Amino acid sequence: MKRRRRQLTIDEHVEGVLAGDRAILGRTLTLVESTRPAHIEQAQEVLHALLPHTGGAHRVGLTGVPGVGKSTLVEGLGKTLLDRGHRVAVLAIDPTSRRSGGSILGDKTRMVGLSSDLRAFVRPSPTGGTLGGVHQRTRESLLVCEAAGYDVVLVETVGVGQSETAVSDMVDTFVVLMLAGAGDGLQGIKRGILELAEVIAVNKADGDNAPRAMRARSEYARALRLVRPTSPHWRTPVRTCSGLTGAGIDDLWETVQQHRAELSTVGALEIKRAGQRRRWLRSMVREGLVEAIHAHPAVKAIQEEVEQEVVSGRMTAARGARRLLSAAGLIPVG
Repeated sequence: MKRRRRQLTIDEHVEGVLAGDRAILGRTLTLVESTRPAHIEQAQEVLHALLPHTGGAHRVGLTGVPGVGKSTLVEGLGKTLLDRGHRVAVLAIDPTSRRSGGSILGDKTRMVGLSSDLRAFVRPSPTGGTLGGVHQRTRESLLVCEAAGYDVVLVETVGVGQSETAVSDMVDTFVVLMLAGAGDGLQGIKRGILELAEVIAVNKADGDNAPRAMRARSEYARALRLVRPTSPHWRTPVRTCSGLTGAGIDDLWETVQQHRAELSTVGALEIKRAGQRRRWLRSMVREGLVEAIHAHPAVKAIQEEVEQEVVSGRMTAARGARRLLSAAGLIPVG
């Protein structure tokens, strides 16, 4: 019979993470991602103790349409950073299987070189079905990795279009990867993504595709002239690169560093992070309210009846929502 693994204390989690213990780091991230009430409470105690040791990493988000080569590029970029003396953590966010609830793609298996290097830490996590293409605890996982001493945290996300706001709202630099030669290039990115991107990189700029990548770079650069910059201190550049050959990766990282340096110089980076923390708080309040409403005894007593009324078309969704909110005591009965 398999022996049950002993649960770590809060102090053991904290001390292990700060010591850079990879096994305890993995267990702490599992604790942070858990939805069990007891685990959530313990995770918050751990995070509170780790908080003074966070904030030092360069947080970089990478996203792009399916097939753009995110994982290949992330592995190439990660190896480049390791060669430069950095310690790299990768939070690879996978779509969630509706059947199993787990990750579908398993990015760790697609970053074999990076995940086997002891200077790097690769963590695949399911989205949990969240709209922003990230696990709802990704922000907290990022803080844990920072506390463990990783000075660059890469968040590789599901390419889900305009809902990538959630990704850009937790990183210092948001990189959007694009493809060339895939039909109408400009159709591949929506205006919402253009408005969020701090760096655009045309990937797979190698072999016969290299000339197309250069043309796409010019097209995206022209399109960006019509979009308000993410910051008055930064104009979004467009670069070309190849995750397969490594061409352009050094230039891409220099651009990412330049973005963070520009924001830091004028004090905009801390303002940006402060705004992210404020929106994170409000997001957690909304999440807590939804959970509390559905757990309210008066709501649970009528929820199935109200849902049936709405599903059958006998009641509007708005009226049904008001009945549930009234039952929870959040709005006047009416």
